[in-house]
Amino acid sequence: MADTAKVTRQQQPGRPATDPGPDPGPVVGPGPDSADRPRPSDRRSAVRSLLRLWPFVRPVRARLFTAAFVAVLASCIGLVIPLVLKWLVDGPIADRDPGGAWLGGGYLLLLGLAEAGLFGLRRWLVARPLAHVEATMRDSLYRHVQRLPVAFHDRWASGQLLSRGTTDLQLLRLFLAFPLTFLIVNATTILVGCVILLVQRWSLGLVLLAPIVPLIVLCSVFEAKYAVAARRAQDQVGDVTTVVEESVLGIRIVKGFGRHRSQARAFRELTARLRATELRKARLLAALWACIMALPELALGAALVLGTVQVADGGLSAGTLVAFLSTALALMWPVESIGFLLAMSNDAAAATDRYFEVLDEPVADQDDARKAAERASVTGPGTTAPGATRSGTISPGTISSGTTAPGTTGLAFHGVTFRYPDAPADAPPVLRGIDLHIRPGETMALVGATGSGKTTLTALVPRLHDATGGRITLDGTDITALPRAELRARVAVAFEEPTLFSATVAENVLMGGEGTGPDDLRRALRVAQADGFVDALPDGPDTEVGEQGLSLSGGQRQRLALARAVVGRPRFLVLDDPLSALDVHTEALVEAALRQVLATTTALVVAHRPSTVLLADRVALLSGGRIAAVGSHHQLLRENAEYAALMSGTADGAGTARHEGESVR
Repeated sequence: MADTAKVTRQQQPGRPATDPGPDPGPVVGPGPDSADRPRPSDRRSAVRSLLRLWPFVRPVRARLFTAAFVAVLASCIGLVIPLVLKWLVDGPIADRDPGGAWLGGGYLLLLGLAEAGLFGLRRWLVARPLAHVEATMRDSLYRHVQRLPVAFHDRWASGQLLSRGTTDLQLLRLFLAFPLTFLIVNATTILVGCVILLVQRWSLGLVLLAPIVPLIVLCSVFEAKYAVAARRAQDQVGDVTTVVEESVLGIRIVKGFGRHRSQARAFRELTARLRATELRKARLLAALWACIMALPELALGAALVLGTVQVADGGLSAGTLVAFLSTALALMWPVESIGFLLAMSNDAAAATDRYFEVLDEPVADQDDARKAAERASVTGPGTTAPGATRSGTISPGTISSGTTAPGTTGLAFHGVTFRYPDAPADAPPVLRGIDLHIRPGETMALVGATGSGKTTLTALVPRLHDATGGRITLDGTDITALPRAELRARVAVAFEEPTLFSATVAENVLMGGEGTGPDDLRRALRVAQADGFVDALPDGPDTEVGEQGLSLSGGQRQRLALARAVVGRPRFLVLDDPLSALDVHTEALVEAALRQVLATTTALVVAHRPSTVLLADRVALLSGGRIAAVGSHHQLLRENAEYAALMSGTADGAGTARHEGESVR
């Protein structure tokens, strides 16, 4: 599934290959022992983790606090019922007063109705605000993920992100709706109930309170073990989500190569791990629950025996014993619920940690601000940046804190170096000392062997990756000094692998430019020679293309991607082999229309075929991570043997790239 799986630049520790046999399954997302996960010693306490939810909860705090107060009130009403029973037994029943008995029954009915009504009110109070909290958190996560650099998405499996935005947020909403409230309610109920027990008969109350210390120790041990299992289970859900997503997106590959059995094995192995982890959680919860139920029951039995003896001796009234036991029974549920409330709270704490692992990642704009501050601290006010002369010009091959290079127009690379963030420390840079100037209105073709770094170089222009050395300028302005929105409004890109979204043809194409309309759409479709097949679709430009545009052919998807790149009339155009999936006849038609667009823009075009190279005014040969030669197509054919070999198809591109030590990107 190499064409659909999210493949990282370098496999992360603890990322298991799910089927290592001769018929391998996919490499899934980060496993539970991945190095980038928090180790148990690094984990926050559950309380500290859950407190991070406060910024999202704060806007609805009034209704949540009101709901908690209502629930506490309802629970306290439940503790009044045993006191009414005491009055009923020692009064009307002992005095054989039917009227008093009916009155006591009426009091009990009213108290029960009040308790039920208050709990219903609590549910109504929390429903809407918690749905709002979940929606806000999901929206924040989505917006943050959109702003994260491409390097982040290269490291993270998509299933891990999906599980954080779905399963984890559902756990958090469940925690806010039930465990958060009832941890407070039950603690208050137990505290008030214990006071009532001690007031009624302190000796029996002490007997019932005897299991408190063992229960506290048990809960502490349980929480430490359950937190690890809860985190592992949620990570494994992300792994399962990744495999399912890749299998669905790559169903043609799975079926085409008959790999459904290996995919099924990989899925079974992951689900077996998840099942084992869930069973581990169940065993921990079962052990705790057994102790939580057994110890209070033993204490209650002992109190019952002692109370019966005291009633027989005349030291305690029957009504007091009934009230005492009724109060104790009313406290059984709050005590017994501690187990699963702690379990749900630890599930929510693990979900919170996973959620904020993504939200804590710095977005590209924050990284820009950090780099700008570093440059300012190095150069200081009124100083000349390294590589800059007093006149303000910038020598190639240096990094400057200035933003404008006077006299340099068009698209220019000044000593650009690039290394992927996850590359081994001893690996050579993918790009080294790139110096290239594309004049305004000029089209430059970029040619090189497979793996020479052509796609990487084009990705630096719209800042999908940031250069690790040197600088890139647009009309003399350093691209790092431009807001990313403005930069990407100036630069349009079309990648070798076209990506379409589950939307209409028109929506996919018009995504390439702000403020574009039907006229721009028609022009872009004509340039890409896509107007013919688009008009033949059932609903024309309003036809839904389906997920990833798989209802269209590869050539049709590529033409729509090209139309998206030119629809906004960009000043700078970056095309990564945009015609590779077209037949010869269609390619010739697209090239003829594309020449008109290229005449009015500054363009960098990755090319593998002579027909595409002929669109360019000049050609740059990328070899060994450097620009080896620049000239016209015919000039390089005569003077450069490597270029001639590439154009004739006799060069061993892959071997060249390996010889130079470059990474295939």
